[in-house]
Amino acid sequence: MRDSGVKRWSAIHRVLYEATNGVLGRRLAGNDMLLLTTQGRLTGQPHTVPLLYLRDGDRFLVIASYGGRDRHPEWYLNLLADPSVTARVADRKVVLTARTASSAEREEWWPRVVASYGDYAVYQTRTDREIPIVTLEHRGLRPQRVTP
Repeated sequence: MRDSGVKRWSAIHRVLYEATNGVLGRRLAGNDMLLLTTQGRLTGQPHTVPLLYLRDGDRFLVIASYGGRDRHPEWYLNLLADPSVTARVADRKVVLTARTASSAEREEWWPRVVASYGDYAVYQTRTDREIPIVTLEHRGLRPQRVTP
């Protein structure tokens, strides 16, 4: 899918998710979805994207695959510039800190990532860059309920 198509589908997914508190859009391809909001590194504006996620205790794991493109997705570049992010999980908004998993963590988690969504293995074969796994960790603030 072309970048413009990805952006369109992502925007539609985000609107449906927000409007229904995750009733629509909370699951895709047998996996849980969250809405990740980063601060645009160039614009300073919020940038929200739907992402598949896995849980590791109270942390969320998201994958910066961008379908195996040769460059990182914008949201990943944004969180490298500012790791303070928010995630919307169903009707809850959580303040988190993002960080790229270490090599050892990635080695441990990659098989679990691929088991949850096999296309990640395909995406990795499409690019020479190592697809990052990002951990989203709570910053000690309680989740806030969101109304549509």
